Amino acid sequence: MRTRVKICGITRSEDALTAVALGADAIGLVFYPPSPRTVTAARAAAIVAQLPPFVTVVGLFVNADRDEIGRVLSQTRLDLLQFHGDESQVACAGHGRPYIKAVRMRDGVDLYAMRKAYGDAAGLLLDTYQKGIPGGTGGSFDWERIPAGLAASIVLAGGLSPDNVEQAIDQVRPYGVDVSGGVEWARGIKDPEKIAAFMRGVKRANQ
Repeated sequence: MRTRVKICGITRSEDALTAVALGADAIGLVFYPPSPRTVTAARAAAIVAQLPPFVTVVGLFVNADRDEIGRVLSQTRLDLLQFHGDESQVACAGHGRPYIKAVRMRDGVDLYAMRKAYGDAAGLLLDTYQKGIPGGTGGSFDWERIPAGLAASIVLAGGLSPDNVEQAIDQVRPYGVDVSGGVEWARGIKDPEKIAAFMRGVKRANQ
C-alpha cells in the first residue's frame, strides 16, 4: 500500500498548492496560538478555498475547548481533526469529523493501550516527546518502539525529513507520514525543493 503524506504547519496558500502539486495527500493547519505555524480560522479558510478536490484538510488542536473547535469548523472546511494535547477520548469525539490522536512517545507509552483507549480514532499519530512542547520538536524517536501490529493505523511524525523518510518507511511501514519543519526554510514557510526531495524519498520506499 502506498504511504500517505501529510504536509503540516501550512500557513500560505502557495505552500499548500505546492505540497499538493508535488503529491501530498493532506495538508495540516495548526490552530494553536503558541505555535509559530498557527493560522486563524479566516486564514485557514483562504488557504482551503484554493485547494483542488481530493485533498484532505487536517485541523490540529491542542487542548482546545469545544466552542473553539466549533468556531473553527463553522468558518472553514476541515475533513479530519488532529488532537495533539492531553485530550480524552470524550473530548476528541463528537465534533462531526473523524479524528486522529497524537501520542508523544515518552518512556513507558503503551501503544496498544492507547489504541484501545481511542478506539474510535481513525488512527494514532506518533510524535517525539519533549517536555512542555506538544509537537514540532524537530527530533525523532526510536522507531523500533512501534509494534508491527499497529503500523497499518499509524501516522509517523517527529523529525522526519528528506534525509530519513525513506529509512523510516522501510523500517516502520506506517499508513502515513507527517512532516512540518523538515520541509521548511523558515518556520511556517515551506521549501518546495525540500518537499520534492521528501516526496522522492517516500516514492523510493514504496517501490
